[in-house]
Amino acid sequence: MNRRTLLLAATLPLPALAQAPTHAAWPDRPIRVVVPFAAGGPSDIVVRLLAPRMAATLGQPIVVDNRAGAGGVTGVDAVAKAAPDGYTIGIGSAGGLAISPRLDRGTPYDPLRDLAPLTLAVLVPEPLVVPAAAPFRTVADLVAAAKAQPGRLNYGSAGSGSMPHLAGELFRMAAGIDITHVSYRGGAPLALAILQNEVQLGFADLPILLPHIRSGALRALAVGTQQRLEWIPDVPTMAEVGLPGVDANNWHGFVAPARTPQPVLDRLHGALAGALNDPGIRRALHDQGAIPGGNTAAEFGAFLRAENEKWGGVIQRAGVRAD
Repeated sequence: MNRRTLLLAATLPLPALAQAPTHAAWPDRPIRVVVPFAAGGPSDIVVRLLAPRMAATLGQPIVVDNRAGAGGVTGVDAVAKAAPDGYTIGIGSAGGLAISPRLDRGTPYDPLRDLAPLTLAVLVPEPLVVPAAAPFRTVADLVAAAKAQPGRLNYGSAGSGSMPHLAGELFRMAAGIDITHVSYRGGAPLALAILQNEVQLGFADLPILLPHIRSGALRALAVGTQQRLEWIPDVPTMAEVGLPGVDANNWHGFVAPARTPQPVLDRLHGALAGALNDPGIRRALHDQGAIPGGNTAAEFGAFLRAENEKWGGVIQRAGVRAD
């Protein structure tokens, strides 16, 4: 500072100096939200629902950038490597933020080190289902059959290392049964395989399964959420059937690059949480078969750590390897 600058500062009232925020101009250009999957998928639907409300809150357009690849890893990596200025954030799934980083192939980022949590977007329940023609009316029936004929029953997944695969492994270990994993390429082929009795059981995202449950083509035996679901209120929780450790749910959450300034993170969180708590948006997400989020950044950070620990433990104990 030269003498003129010092004299000018001395003439300003103290409140004016104290109230000059470092990031007052943010945002002054559009904000990019990276979606690590193709347009039309669950993450994309969530972001496009929230974008108009976020834009109104922040006063800048929200640009959706679909970066599909490697099961969500490519897009999350783009967020982790973006400038930490608040102009690039992303939405990640359980796969990209808690499962893939713990698989043998790893990821080019550490979700707990390279990303700043913002908020949980949605929780997507993963019911355990069987074909309607199956003789199993309850989880106890299924477990008894599996114990009577070890290795005879097959369970399907949406791919090795996917959430349905790890949910099946968690169920297998918790119930103490021997069932055989069969991998499919995605949730829709998995649902079809269960419908056609190619596999005798499986977990999958509720939005994929719900039409078949309601039609009577599939029978839901239990859900991994803490409470019963209003879409299928007669289906018990895993805790109710004696398997409280099988808390398997898919989810999507918002993150920013690590080292993004805290005032900017706070404004981003406010815009996201405000949108997620809008009654119309919550109803729209509910209609998709999802439980809306909107928790604090600290709560989502604790959730991320817990999910990494849980699924990392399942991967290690079950010897799961990526496709």
